[in-house]
This record gives sequence, C-alpha cells and structure tokens, in this order.
Amino acid sequence: MNHHVAKVLMTVLGVFMLSSAADAAEINLSVAASLREVINELSTAFVRKNPGVTFIKNYGASGSLAKQLENGAPADIYISANLEWMEYLKQRKLVDNRSITTFAYNELVFAGKTGVKAESLPDLVRLERIAIGSPKSVPAGEYAREALRKAGIDKQLEKKLVMAKDVRECLLYAERGEVDGAFVYRTDALQSGKNLNILFTVPPNVYPRVINPMALTTQGSGNVHASAFFRFLQSADARGVLAKYGFALP
Repeated sequence: MNHHVAKVLMTVLGVFMLSSAADAAEINLSVAASLREVINELSTAFVRKNPGVTFIKNYGASGSLAKQLENGAPADIYISANLEWMEYLKQRKLVDNRSITTFAYNELVFAGKTGVKAESLPDLVRLERIAIGSPKSVPAGEYAREALRKAGIDKQLEKKLVMAKDVRECLLYAERGEVDGAFVYRTDALQSGKNLNILFTVPPNVYPRVINPMALTTQGSGNVHASAFFRFLQSADARGVLAKYGFALP
C-alpha cells in the first residue's frame, strides 16, 4: 500500500513539474536597441498564438549585449545591428552557427528638429553639437564615423561629437534639442513623435550596409519555445510588421 501511495505521489509530482515547466516557458532576448518597437510587437503577436510563453527582453548596444553574453548573461536569441558583433559571438562559440540569418536591413540618416540647416554630410561642419552612438559598441556610431571619414570631415567634427550609449539615446538628445542633430537609423527617426525630421539620408556608398543578423545562442538552440519564435521571426507575418516599421526585407 505504501509503495502504491508513493508511486501515485511520484506520478502526481511528475505531472505537476511538467505543468510548471510548461507554465514557465521563457524566451530570453538580447536585441539591438534600434529594434525595440518591432520586437515588442512581434513578441506580443507570438504570445497571442502561444499562451503561456513569456519574454525576458534585454535591449541595448549590440557590442554591450555581446559582451554580456560572453560573461554568461542568459539569452536564447541575439539580434545585432551589424555583422561584426555576430561574428564576435560566433568565434567564441556562443551562437548556433547554423541558425545565423538576416532579420532585416536598415539605413543611416541624420535627424534633427525643424530649422536645423543640414542637407548633406558637408553641411555638418556648420553645426555645434552632433550625437552619435559610441563607435566601440554601437554599430550606428561606427557607420557614422566611417561616413564622416569618407566625407573628409571627421577631423573637423571631432570636438563636436556627443557620444551616446545606443541609438535611442542619440534620438533622445536630438528630441530634447541638446544637440543639433543625430545619426540614427531610418526606422528610429520614423518612430520619433517629437517634432524630429530626417534632414538627409547618409549616402549608402560611404558606409557598410546596415544588416541586422540574428541567431539562436548555444543556450537557445535547446529551447523549443525560442526555436519556435525564431522561426516566427522569419514568417510572412513578421515580414509584414518589419515593412510597417520601415525596415528593408531580406
């Protein structure tokens, strides 16, 4: 009898543990700050179809997120704003190489308030303060620095640049009028509702193409829910949301 009771209790406990595991279906995301809105919308759409799944989201500069992963931060999916940081994780065997693919493409623009006179890169020398993401960890800042170098105005602007921790902080500085303008992605500028305009699009021949690669991490490749969301990010529904936010599609 005791043996039978123990067996029943073990069965009940097993069912309870499976149920708890199902309830605790978590997906950890490490995503470039410039993708915040589109990922928020896509994760909400995924939860509607997959009740019980919860997301833990970490948004920031691609380089900072990569370093966090290297230091053991939990993440199932990593989406970067350039290929370099994905390669960084690949070399350290922190992402599933087979899963690496392009999530979307973007463009670099210069945004500022109405009244700021800047229609091209050479015009920037007349401005006083310009926000860019710190090139060491923010791909948009790296793209901007390359564009300024190619335009031959990097030395003239050296003391006018205001470094930001990510693209969203750049945008914030411009929205508040703390700088004359900021280098941001087109999609960020389109999301701004603070009387901010795209003053000009940075010519594509002066910086590398903005690619948002994504991959399952080595941890995430064993998470069935993360794998399902990863597939969803490549679906027709996801492509529709990306297009709505102004991203170019792979």
